[in-house]
Amino acid sequence: MPNIQCIIADYQNPQHGSDLVFLLNSYALDPMGGGEPLNKDVQEGLPHALAQRPHAMSILCYVDDQPAGLINTFEGFSTFKCKPLINIHDVVVHKDFRGLKLSQVMLDYLENIAREKGCCKLTLEVIEGNKVAQNAYNKFGFSGYEMDPQFGQAMFWEKAL
Repeated sequence: MPNIQCIIADYQNPQHGSDLVFLLNSYALDPMGGGEPLNKDVQEGLPHALAQRPHAMSILCYVDDQPAGLINTFEGFSTFKCKPLINIHDVVVHKDFRGLKLSQVMLDYLENIAREKGCCKLTLEVIEGNKVAQNAYNKFGFSGYEMDPQFGQAMFWEKAL
């Protein structure tokens, strides 16, 4: 049985920063992550940039002391609930560690943190064609949301700048 451990990344810790970049880059190289490596400037500057954002938090998951999983999050606020929320920006499980249910382990770890902070919900976005991720998120209890079925489900949009 492998030893699985989740921790909150310390962006000032060089090993945590290196592991974070390694895992995020492995996701970027995957077709679901765009199939391209992270820009060199991103790889060099990401831990420092995250450390400058007080509402950023990353969960690192290790299997037998090897970096295996990552969740990057940002705390937001629900005006309808008047409570904080945590938006999951990235969920990464390195290809060498898939099948160990690490996404469930990391999401459980994050949910406990969110409950301790008094958050009203966790949010995330997922690519429509990424059925493996959708199944993992559904299994954990995530679903699309709607305020009134007459108006349909919420959609995530962007405008690149």
